[in-house]
Amino acid sequence: MTPRPWMTVRRLPLPDLLRHLGGIAPERVCLDPPPGTATEAHVDDFDVHHDRLFELIDGVLVEKVYNARDSMLGVRIGCELGNWEDRREYGAITGAAGPFKFGPRQVRMPDVALTSWDRLPNGIPRKPVPDLVPNVAVEVVNPANTPGEMARKLADYRAAGVELIWYVYPDRREVEVFTPGPGGVTLTAADTLRGGKVLPGFALPVADIFRSRAPAKKPGRRGRN
Repeated sequence: MTPRPWMTVRRLPLPDLLRHLGGIAPERVCLDPPPGTATEAHVDDFDVHHDRLFELIDGVLVEKVYNARDSMLGVRIGCELGNWEDRREYGAITGAAGPFKFGPRQVRMPDVALTSWDRLPNGIPRKPVPDLVPNVAVEVVNPANTPGEMARKLADYRAAGVELIWYVYPDRREVEVFTPGPGGVTLTAADTLRGGKVLPGFALPVADIFRSRAPAKKPGRRGRN
């Protein structure tokens, strides 16, 4: 019998476990419950009772990292997706606290996700951690997210059936676009983020994602009170 991933990680010393998870910082790993034994119920419990967000990777609780800027960028992209969805009634949009169970002891929480109604035949699920795969997943990459961690997450998204993945890099002002095929495309502030076949007609200038100041106010007309 081939050992399951969560059975394997139980035997790993902490340095090897951190490498298995993509070289993340040790303080992001929850040790209670012990690595390899956590379930989606623990994900929900930490969110509801402790106001902390954890993803579940091979039975290991790994805390999400984010800051105010990450949240603002995620909301901005979510609003643009919402504007697009309103015109098409495509599906449901979730934020960073929206979990998706990809398989046994595997739960991911994209910063923004869009799930088509085709994948929601019974409407919005009531389960705290639904067995569900979004069509689109957006990750605002925090400085604490390691390249190995993001590579593992990308592989998980692709294996689960996510059709369109956007990695947003605030410091670089770039967006990496991934589809089910190999490789990806990097967009800069001079480019436009498009939805392709998954989100036909969606277009968002990359520069607008990273806008950091309010638009200049237009001068009012003279002679008006």
